[in-house]
Amino acid sequence: MRFSVLASGSTGNAMYVESERTKLLIDAGLSGKKMEELFQTIGRSLSEVDAILVSHEHSDHIKGVGIVARKYNIPIYANEKTWKAMETSIGPVQTDQRFHLETGSNLSFQDLTVETFGVSHDAADPMFFVFHENNRKLALATDMGYVSDRIKGTLKEANALVFESNHDINMLRMGRYPWNVKRRILGDMGHVSNEDAALALADIITDKTRHIYLAHLSLDNNMKELAKMTAEQVLLEEGVTCGTGGVLLHDTDPYHPTSLQIV
Repeated sequence: MRFSVLASGSTGNAMYVESERTKLLIDAGLSGKKMEELFQTIGRSLSEVDAILVSHEHSDHIKGVGIVARKYNIPIYANEKTWKAMETSIGPVQTDQRFHLETGSNLSFQDLTVETFGVSHDAADPMFFVFHENNRKLALATDMGYVSDRIKGTLKEANALVFESNHDINMLRMGRYPWNVKRRILGDMGHVSNEDAALALADIITDKTRHIYLAHLSLDNNMKELAKMTAEQVLLEEGVTCGTGGVLLHDTDPYHPTSLQIV
């Protein structure tokens, strides 16, 4: 199993996962043209994708879903409430391209099994994904107001995680956002801060965990260096070693994909 975080941040989110026989796109929060460019960068084509999985209906996750699905005749999988919430935003989709994947269920695509789980976020029924293939486990968890014990248990034993580290609390509080937006981000239906992300990761990481990608960083209220430094410091305090001989921390970017990583 291999994956690339194609784009991550408030301007658009997308991730690509492949196994020997299956190729999946998770969210497509950028234009169709940009999605094609991102795939070219990692040496892949949208024409090869077997399915698009949608986490929730926010525009930074679905902007290109309809366009890409129609152009390349790709089936779309989302839960019932997300389908209802995004229908007017993604445009017409043929009946034979519409599939339901409900929160808390599992679905196998040939050699790749997708496990879904719900998160706390201000969307209709937001869910994220764990991918299983040949005893390897990859987890994607962003857009969370907080990380529950249930989610920690779901993500535990993952070999690689793409995990939200959205904002630095002090930068957010001192920043230009109006108070109602700050309150939304800081709330239980918003986004996870750098420190809270690191504390949650300390409970999730096991000896199997090798790669962590810090994702969905705010352009206004975070920096890659700050997110990574906070994670390293908190994890060290919690007894988790980062770097050589320990867990490897990786950046993600809103405009450039990460290289394909073997899980």
